[in-house]
Amino acid sequence: MRLSYFERKSFWYFFNPLTMTANLWSHRELIQQFAGRDVTGRYKGSFLGLFWSFLQPLIILLTYTFVFGVILKIRWPGKGPTNLIEFAAVMFCGMIAFSVFSECANRAPSMIVSNPNYVKKVVFPLEILPVSALMAALFHGFVSLIILLALNLVINHEIHATILLLPLVTLPLCFITLGTCWILASLGVFFRDLHQIIPLVTTVLFFLTPIFFSIDMVPAPYSTFMQFNPLSFIVESFRQSILWGTMPDWFIISVGTLFSAVFMFIGYAFFMRTKKGFADVI
Repeated sequence: MRLSYFERKSFWYFFNPLTMTANLWSHRELIQQFAGRDVTGRYKGSFLGLFWSFLQPLIILLTYTFVFGVILKIRWPGKGPTNLIEFAAVMFCGMIAFSVFSECANRAPSMIVSNPNYVKKVVFPLEILPVSALMAALFHGFVSLIILLALNLVINHEIHATILLLPLVTLPLCFITLGTCWILASLGVFFRDLHQIIPLVTTVLFFLTPIFFSIDMVPAPYSTFMQFNPLSFIVESFRQSILWGTMPDWFIISVGTLFSAVFMFIGYAFFMRTKKGFADVI
């Protein structure tokens, strides 16, 4: 099979941020098309249609609030929530950030395998599939954010101006998600067991991320370990900018964004260097 121009390049060529940006920007219309199809196709044929994007997170919110807030009676220490509604808002804020990552990561191993027709087309840019999946996940996250803001209005009767910082806080989340998706999408072609492993890993990661508990509640030896979870500082930054109206730790945000960007470039370069073997396996 004749390799495309991009497939003949080295790993370090693809590691260049300008190369990745130029390639994805040239396919921006195709990315938007696939993302829109992903969003509308998910509820195609259903009676409620896109209303499910509001209903599903609302049901999940009520369920987790009942389990962790009513049954287990978990509360945040310090200035955290003092009642069940505030607890629901704080927990749901963390769930929004985590769901963007988990939705894309769970889909990634089968992203290429489930589209064999695209693999056989040498000119089709397979690298856009994780990007379109992220855009679809961000759309559902935005819908959940609307529910959260409505809940916050009930609690605090205001929306903090720090919510304008949310795009900056979301950057490391997008970078980590894209890097993970590119790596898992590539590995999923060669190691089919990943389709079963990754949902298990994201479930474990859900309980190791401070979503329904504060990291201050974790004993010292384990809390230090949890700080290495890149989703921990993202979840905390989401709460600071959306719910608590405080400035996030800019040092942590800057370092986290830098490392997550490097991870994204590594994931992209790895995907571009390995995709030439997809057709042989599929």
